[in-house]
Amino acid sequence: MANLSQPSEFVLSGFSSFGELQALLYGPFLMLYLLAFMGNTIIIVMVIADTHLHTPMYFFLANFSLLEILVTMTAVPRMLSDLLVPYKVITFTGCMVQFYFYFSLGSTSFLILTDMALDRFVAICHPLHYGTLMSRAVCVQLAAAAWSAPFLAMVPTVLSRAHLDYCHGNVINHFFCDSAPLLQLSCSDTRLLEFWDFLMALAFVLSSFLVTLISYGYIVTTVLRIPSASSRRKTFSTCGSHLTLVFIGYSSTIFLYVRPGKAHSVQVRKVMALVTSVFTPFLNPFILTFRNETVKTVLQGQMQRLKGLCKAQ
Repeated sequence: MANLSQPSEFVLSGFSSFGELQALLYGPFLMLYLLAFMGNTIIIVMVIADTHLHTPMYFFLANFSLLEILVTMTAVPRMLSDLLVPYKVITFTGCMVQFYFYFSLGSTSFLILTDMALDRFVAICHPLHYGTLMSRAVCVQLAAAAWSAPFLAMVPTVLSRAHLDYCHGNVINHFFCDSAPLLQLSCSDTRLLEFWDFLMALAFVLSSFLVTLISYGYIVTTVLRIPSASSRRKTFSTCGSHLTLVFIGYSSTIFLYVRPGKAHSVQVRKVMALVTSVFTPFLNPFILTFRNETVKTVLQGQMQRLKGLCKAQ
């Protein structure tokens, strides 16, 4: 057998344990993927087209929806095609590229969620300074930092994996090139690399989560001081959709990645990866639509405008 210390390709096991039944997963997963793509695309178009949504909150929301589309594109189309073929091969370079973009985009999405929390903190706790503190230039800088930092930080991470010795075979027990399954194939000493992964998770996931929690701690304290009950409800409803996104996004990721070493079974990792790459992007547009009065108003206005155009024709 050829030396697999630097394999030219990997085999993704995916859902091979389902045998011929894995083809039955294609339809539901394809539907979820298309709905997630369309839902997040609608949000982006709506934010760009409607002047009522040209605010910092919806600027960050459009960034988040774009990230949801891109994250799913890194893993889901490949997973869908592999459900229909018996031999699921990905080149070594393709695997490293997928790894790089999946984790870079995923880390960026958490930083954008933190930007959204900071925006709500300034809007509610310091409303008189909101225009200055959250100016267009500041928002662009925050978004640029959120996009650039993970992409730069992931360069040494992916290069270190590219130089590992993979002498325990070339079959990745997952449907994409995840971190732990790759390390399990290596016969190199990966303890330092695992600790680096843990530090990266702390930097981009746990730290942003703590900033978000602190921001909402101040927000809750400020809102409870509002004398009007209706004003309190309105303010909480504004933050409700973002809090839901925070809970769904952080819970699964912290469970998987903010622990050193190869802490979870492969099946658990597959299920949680499905949650973050398929189900969460599918749910987010619905959460943002049903929990946000401004978005619902804009959507209703767009629907009325379309009906008017159809009647005119």
